Amino acid sequence: MKKTFMVPLLLLFLLGYSEAPKEVSVEKVRYSSYKTYTRVVVDLDGPVEFTSNQLSNPDRLYFNLNNCILSEKIPSILINDRVLKSVRVAQFDKKTVRVVLDLKAFGRFYAFTLKSPNRLVIDVYIKKSTAAKKQDEMTRHGFDEIKRIVIDPGHGGEDPGAIGPTGLSEKNVVLDVAKKLGKILKRKYDVEVFYTRTKDVFIPLNERTDFANSKNADLFVSIHANASRKRHTKGIETYVLNWTNNKEAMRVAARENAISLKKMQKVQDELQIILLDLARNNKRDESIRLAHNVQNSLVDVLKSDYYGVEDLGVKQALFYVLIGAEMPSVLVEISFISNPVEERRLARNGYRYRIAEAIAKGIGAYIKQSTLIVKNISDSI
Repeated sequence: MKKTFMVPLLLLFLLGYSEAPKEVSVEKVRYSSYKTYTRVVVDLDGPVEFTSNQLSNPDRLYFNLNNCILSEKIPSILINDRVLKSVRVAQFDKKTVRVVLDLKAFGRFYAFTLKSPNRLVIDVYIKKSTAAKKQDEMTRHGFDEIKRIVIDPGHGGEDPGAIGPTGLSEKNVVLDVAKKLGKILKRKYDVEVFYTRTKDVFIPLNERTDFANSKNADLFVSIHANASRKRHTKGIETYVLNWTNNKEAMRVAARENAISLKKMQKVQDELQIILLDLARNNKRDESIRLAHNVQNSLVDVLKSDYYGVEDLGVKQALFYVLIGAEMPSVLVEISFISNPVEERRLARNGYRYRIAEAIAKGIGAYIKQSTLIVKNISDSI
């Protein structure tokens, strides 16, 4: 039986071009194995469009990369983890490279492309039993188990993020807040903290969740500063990964994903079914609970010290930086750097420290709730 999945171009980081694109070369193929899925990354020297198919007898997925060539032969990669047996790459025809994933225990997959550097990311998930999922939730959310937190300061290096009216850079603000947050979490909650970056360097979006997974983190918190063309727009909001029809949420996700709103809408519509399934299986309920704790704490703490703080609530959108996280994960927009008042606040050490304290307080509340939830589950068994 043959199932066909047409997966159009998800990310094409070009402002538009009229000339025929040159052939893209496959540079290398690599993989990472995690508890619930295996990620295969195909490194490219340019953007590609691709299609994918699933075949049986033997079970395999293959991806055709259009207008693409192999600059040199890439040997087969033997994986033999819980999900994949191997990955094979070959020149299918003069303008198509085929990437074949030999399956071992296949549940579902999704694929997307990214820029800087250009690459195709393929995540293949194993199907877990309901009993295993319940046990996993119990073991991962006891107080003693929430001991590792990865903090992700958005942007960095060549990617400055949003720039405020007087030139304040998002990448610098969120790095400072992240470091402050990490110190508070270590001191108050005795947790181990890791950072996706500790200096002004660029980290590709998919590598940030890869890092969190590799550290077996219990929580993933990505910190950003918001921006809008309307200078009066202000407030705080916290996001979880999911499909949305809210245009403002899509606009925020498009900016953080470095694509246009039009492309964001197209990508989300094409991935709606996959994205909804991903959200259900990606600790969505825990992520929502974490998001509400962080959002409520931020609003309460900042309102007590600052005038005009607006609560924009907990929202959902397709943020590439949250895709693939094996732990509860949220993205926090701490203030609007495009708003003159909030930019002035973000430039001050005191305001950044209060933001860090508030996020830490929200995480602490989440940990305490988790202790009670696991205790109640245990008592009912």
